Amino acid sequence: MAAHLKKRVYEEFSKVVQIPHEEAPAKKLRLSKPSKSAALHIDLCKAANSTDALQYLLQFARKPVEAESVEGVVRILLEHYYKETDNSVRLKIASLLSLLSKTQGFSPDCIVDDTINTLSNEKSHQVLAQLLDTLLVIGTQLPESPTVRQRLIEVACKHLSDTYFGVRNKCLQLLGCLGIVDAPVNKDEGPGTLLGVRDVQTIISDYFADQDPRVRTAALKAMLQLHERGMKIHQIIYDQACRLLSDDYEQVRSAAVQMVWVLSQLYPESIVPIPSSNEEIRLVDDAFGKISHMVSDGSWMVRVQAAKTLGSMLQVSPHFLEQTLDKKLMSDLRRKRTAHERAKELFASGEFSSGRKWADDAPKEKLDTNTVNLIASGACGAFVHGLEDEMFEVRIAAVEALCQLARSSPSFAEKCLDFLVDMFNDEIEEVRLQSIHVLREISTHITLREDQLDTVLAVLEVSEVCGFPAPNTGVATSF
Repeated sequence: MAAHLKKRVYEEFSKVVQIPHEEAPAKKLRLSKPSKSAALHIDLCKAANSTDALQYLLQFARKPVEAESVEGVVRILLEHYYKETDNSVRLKIASLLSLLSKTQGFSPDCIVDDTINTLSNEKSHQVLAQLLDTLLVIGTQLPESPTVRQRLIEVACKHLSDTYFGVRNKCLQLLGCLGIVDAPVNKDEGPGTLLGVRDVQTIISDYFADQDPRVRTAALKAMLQLHERGMKIHQIIYDQACRLLSDDYEQVRSAAVQMVWVLSQLYPESIVPIPSSNEEIRLVDDAFGKISHMVSDGSWMVRVQAAKTLGSMLQVSPHFLEQTLDKKLMSDLRRKRTAHERAKELFASGEFSSGRKWADDAPKEKLDTNTVNLIASGACGAFVHGLEDEMFEVRIAAVEALCQLARSSPSFAEKCLDFLVDMFNDEIEEVRLQSIHVLREISTHITLREDQLDTVLAVLEVSEVCGFPAPNTGVATSF
């Protein structure tokens, strides 16, 4: 009875007073993008064969990946890498690892160990080379991590003995980009031998004599990379670099020219012996003669590089510099008369070789052609050869090099004036214009003779008659 009465009272009270009902809190919805790693995993699981998997990987490579998703994607790729038997798919996965390591905002230190582990069981040389390239990218992304750097150097040394040139190339690139000169490196010299502690430069220089020219080129470029990173190259490398100037392959010779130039700038005053002679010479002069010899190289690209390089060798001795404008033959710094000069001397004396005296016109001394010093035969007439080269690119490079050397040597500027004026008659307009600009650059060191001025004015007149406006270079007002 009491309970029934309470219920009636509550009903009557609730009619008079409206009790508000508590509202349920609103649910917040969060929109999220689908996971890149999950999508990639699904695609790779759907692949029925290696061709499908490669197609999915190619499609994935075109899509951008956010920094926070990179690690998950890498894990999926590595998981599929170990399952995959097709070399082309593994090669693409290794390429994607390299690409993902460059993602802005992502630190690849978390994938170093996994990437190094993939090298141990890899049998394909091409895939191995790509994995080493990935490690090179990772190493360049982590310059402040000495531990990672040391591990990558050890990996590179371990695979330097690979039979595939691409693998050796990548190992040399790793050493060039990450190697530390003063830090010893443990390099396994072969199975069953002890580890030798050697510096990076010594290891790289061993591959200057590799049987593959691409590896020899990579070794030279790795050494140049060490130099660009501020490391001083050992002078002992000079002899090896000079031997490579006569290599059969132009890429090797081109890199060797750069290497010789670098060492000539590092050790200009060092004394080096002249082969087959008791005389000695400054290293910069010796290098100048050897690079001058390359102006007559069989490859026009090497000739262009050699001519340009000569223009930056400002420390060379004046008498060697002046030999570049003289075709007179010299050997071991002694003047050798040409056949024309000997004939002229005989004519002036009224005597000719009658043949009655055995070998009366033979040279007074025997010369071994293999021992003639390159400073004699190379530097002599180097710029003359360059200015007369069949390729206009070489002629332009020679003119520019003359300009650089003439600006630092007034006496040399006077001597090269005739050659520069002659270039006004070149068949290529670009060469003529460059020679005009050079004359203006060195105008403070030279004085045009009347015949030279006539040549300059004649060329300008011909340009106007043929309908070409005379170049506004200020030459007429400079002299």
